[in-house]
Amino acid sequence: METIIIIVFLAGYLAITLEHNLKIDKLIPALAMMAILWAVIALTHMPVFEVNTELKELEPSHLDEMLLHHLGKTAEILVFLLGAMTIVEIIDYFDGFATIKGYIRTKKKSKLLWLFSILAFVLSAIIDNLTATIVLVTILQKVIKDREVRLWFAGMIVIAANAGGAWSPIGDVTTTMLWIANKVSAWQLIEHVFIPSVICMVVPVLFALRYKIFKGELDMDLEEEIPKSPYGATMLYLGLGSIVFVPFFKTITHLPPYVGMMLSLAIVATFAEIYSNAKFSISTVDFDEEKHDHHSPVHASLSKIELPSILFFLGILLAVAALESLGMLFEFAEALDKYMPMLGTESVAEKVSDLVVLILGVGSAVIDNVPLVAASMGMFSVPIDDPVWHFIAYSAGTGGSMLIIGSAAGVVAMGMEKIDFFWYLRKISWLALLGFLAGSISFILIRNLVLNA
Repeated sequence: METIIIIVFLAGYLAITLEHNLKIDKLIPALAMMAILWAVIALTHMPVFEVNTELKELEPSHLDEMLLHHLGKTAEILVFLLGAMTIVEIIDYFDGFATIKGYIRTKKKSKLLWLFSILAFVLSAIIDNLTATIVLVTILQKVIKDREVRLWFAGMIVIAANAGGAWSPIGDVTTTMLWIANKVSAWQLIEHVFIPSVICMVVPVLFALRYKIFKGELDMDLEEEIPKSPYGATMLYLGLGSIVFVPFFKTITHLPPYVGMMLSLAIVATFAEIYSNAKFSISTVDFDEEKHDHHSPVHASLSKIELPSILFFLGILLAVAALESLGMLFEFAEALDKYMPMLGTESVAEKVSDLVVLILGVGSAVIDNVPLVAASMGMFSVPIDDPVWHFIAYSAGTGGSMLIIGSAAGVVAMGMEKIDFFWYLRKISWLALLGFLAGSISFILIRNLVLNA
C-alpha cells in the first residue's frame, strides 16, 4: 500500500509541476491527490502516527483525530492568508499603492534599480512577495516605456521580492507556514535570516549594475498622478501597519497569528467602511458590476481574493499531512540524516545536513516550495528556532528566484510582462544563483560563529 501512496503523491506532484504544459490549474491535482491519499489510508485501514517531537519517535493515533489535527493546522494558515489578502485588496480598492509611485524622483537607471530592489525587499516582507511584485511591476509599466529595460528591472524585482519575503514571518507563504506551525518565532527568524536575505538581494544588484542596460538615464515622466481616492495614502499606511502589528499581537497574547490578522482586518475594514460612506450587510451579496460603486470596499475586496490559491494550499498541505501521518516523512528524514554529508557544525538539537537544505532551496526553483517546506516540517523533529528551520526558511524563500517559474513572484512577473523562460534563464538566473549562494554562505558562517561563541 505504501507504494501506491507514493505513486499517487508523485503523480499529483508531477501534475502540479507541469501545470503550464498540461494547461490544468494546479489546484485540481492538489485537491485530487489529497482526497485520494486519505481515501486509500481509510479504505485499507493503514496505521497512522503522530510524531512526538520530544521523544523523536512515532506514536500510534486514530485516523479521525489525525485528519482533524492536520485540518486545524492547515485552517490556521488559510484563515491567516485570507485576512492578509483581504487587507491588501482593501488598500488596492482605495488605490493606496499608487502612493509608492511618488517615491520615484530620479531618471538614473542605477538609482532606479536600487530603489525598486529596496522597495521590493521591504514591501515583500510586509505584504508578501507575490503582492509586492504585482505592485512594483505595475508601477514599472507606468514609468518605463522601453520593454527590454523593463524586463531587466522585473527580473531584479523578483530576486529582491523573494529575498525580502524569506526573513519575515508574513513575507512568504513558506515562512508563514513555519511561523504558524511554531517552527520559528518572528524575532528569531528576523535576527538569523535578515542579513543573509540582504546579501541575497544586494549581490545580484551589484553584479547587474555592471551591465550596460543599467547605465545612463531613462526617458520617463515623473509627474505625479492624481490619486483615485483621497484616502489612498491613509489606507496604505493603515493596512501595512495593521499587518506588521500581527507578530506583536502574537508575542503579547500568545494566541495563533490568525487571531491577530482577523483583528487587523476588522480595524482596516472599519476605516474602509467609514471612508466609503457605504452601508453593507455581509449576508447580502450582489455581484452586479453596475452597482459596484455602491458596494462596501470589504465586499469588493473579498470578491477579488484568489480562492484558487487558497484551495491549492488546502490540497497540498493535507496531502503532505497524509505522508506525515503514515510516518514516511519521519523515516525519510532519518535516512537523510544518516547518509547525507554534513557541512558546517551540528544544529543545536540534532544533526541535519546543510546540503539537504541547499538541495531543498535549489529544488524550490523547479517545483513549488510550499509542498517542499510542508514536507520538511514533517521530516525534521528539531525544536523551535533551531538553525535548521531558519535555513529552510531562507533556502525555500530565495531558491525559487533561480527560475522564472520557481516562485509565485516569478510566475506573476512572467504573466504581467510576458517574460520568456529562456530569456530569464540566460540573463537573470545566474544573478539569482549568486545571491542565493552568497546568502547561504553568510548564513552558515554567522550560524557557526553563534554556535561556537
